[in-house]
Amino acid sequence: MDGGFDYGRLIVRGADRPGIVASVSGALTEHGANILALDQSSSDPEGGRFFQRTVFQLPDLASRIDELNASLEIRLGEELGLDFRLVQVRRRKRVGIFVSRADHCLLDLLWRQRRGEIDMTVPMVLSNHPDLGDDVRRFGIPFFQVPLPREAKAAAEKEQVNLLKGNVDLLVLARYMQVLSGDFLAELGAPVINIHHSFLPAFTGANPHQRAKERGVKLIGATAHYVTEQLDEGPIIEQDVIRVSHRDSAQDLRRKGADVERQVLSRAVAWHCDDRVLQDGATTVVF
Repeated sequence: MDGGFDYGRLIVRGADRPGIVASVSGALTEHGANILALDQSSSDPEGGRFFQRTVFQLPDLASRIDELNASLEIRLGEELGLDFRLVQVRRRKRVGIFVSRADHCLLDLLWRQRRGEIDMTVPMVLSNHPDLGDDVRRFGIPFFQVPLPREAKAAAEKEQVNLLKGNVDLLVLARYMQVLSGDFLAELGAPVINIHHSFLPAFTGANPHQRAKERGVKLIGATAHYVTEQLDEGPIIEQDVIRVSHRDSAQDLRRKGADVERQVLSRAVAWHCDDRVLQDGATTVVF
C-alpha cells in the first residue's frame, strides 16, 4: 500500500440495526474515499452485536482525518450509537515484547518484523533474564533486563510500566514465564497478547513434554489470547494443532510444539496490528 500513505481503516462495532453498512459507506464516499475492502459480521440480526472493518483510500488522509472523524462521530456515534475507531495505515503499531529464556517466539516475531511480514515496530524487548540480550540487539532493538525477585515483584512491575507506558500500543508475551498482576495490566493501559502450549492444563510445571509423551498424546497445539486478570482465560485470537505419534520423542514434541507456538503467535500479532481482531466480551471476531 505504498507505505500506507492515504490508506485508512475504519473499525465499527455496536448494536446491530438496518442501515449501518449504508451509513458507513455514505460517510466515507461523501469525503471522497474509495472503499477497498469491507468485512462485516453480526451475532444476531435481531438484537445482536454488529462488527465491521473497512479499508479505504483517501487522498491527503493525514490532513483530512480530523474532518472525517468529526463527520463519523455524527453519522455513526450520535445517529446510530456505534463505537468506531479510525486508523491511519501508515502509523504502524508499536509492539513491546516480554520474554524469559525461550527464544523461538521472540526471534520469529523479530525476523517477521524485519522482513515486513508483520506491520509493526518494536521499540523494546524486556526480559527477567539476560540470556537473549545479544540476540535482540543484533536486530537493532533495545533490550532491557528487569529481574523479578519474588519479594520485590511490585517494584519490578513498576519499572517495566515506566519503560513501556506511552511507548507501546501492544505488549506481547513471547513465552514470558511470569504472571502479570492486575495492577500492571491496569497501569499499562494497552492490550496484551499471550501464547501458551496445549499441554496446559493437563501437563503443568516442569517438563510437560515428557509427561505428555508418557501419556501418549496424539495432538499438540497452541493458543494465542488477550491477557486478563483471570489467568489464561482472556479472549482467544488464534489456535492451531498438529498430529504427533508414539514415534515422537519428548524432544520431538518440544520442537513441534515450538513450531506451532511461533505460527499461532505471529498470526495473532499480525492480525491485531492490521486491526482484524475485534473483541466482543469473552470472545473475538477476526476478519
